[in-house]
Amino acid sequence: MDAVLRAAAMYFVLMVLFRIAGRRSLTELTTFDFVLLLIIGEATQQALLGDDFSVTNAVLIIATLIAIDVGFSLAKQRSKRLAKFLDGGPTVVVENGKPLIHRMKQARITEADVMEAARSTQGVLEMKDIKYAIMERNGAISIITGQ
Repeated sequence: MDAVLRAAAMYFVLMVLFRIAGRRSLTELTTFDFVLLLIIGEATQQALLGDDFSVTNAVLIIATLIAIDVGFSLAKQRSKRLAKFLDGGPTVVVENGKPLIHRMKQARITEADVMEAARSTQGVLEMKDIKYAIMERNGAISIITGQ
C-alpha cells in the first residue's frame, strides 16, 4: 500500500510542478531541459521505489500511475472545467501583427519564439504578416496568416 501512496503522491506533485512550469516546458527540449528531465526522472524513481526494488513493487507503481492517468483522462472527458484546469487552453499571443506582451510574458515566450514558429511553419518573415499566433495547450505555437 505504501508504494501506491508514494506513486499517487509523486504523480500529483509532478503534475502540479509541470502545470506551474507552464506549457513552455512542453515544447521542444533544449539540452538544459533534457538534463533536467533526466534528473527529475532519477529523483522520481528514488521517491517511488524507496527501499523496495522488487519487480512486484515496480509493477504496482506502474499500474498505479497508469490508473491515475486513465482516471484523469476519463474525468477530463466528462468535465470541460477540469480539462481546462489540468491542461490549460490555447492563448492568443499575437493579434493582427501586434504582440500581446502581457500574454507572451505569462506564457514565457518571446517575439523571437513566435517568429521562429512563423518562419518554420508558414514561411512568414515579419510580425506584421501574422494575423494570429496562438500558444496551444501542448506548448506549440500555431501561426495564422492574414492571407
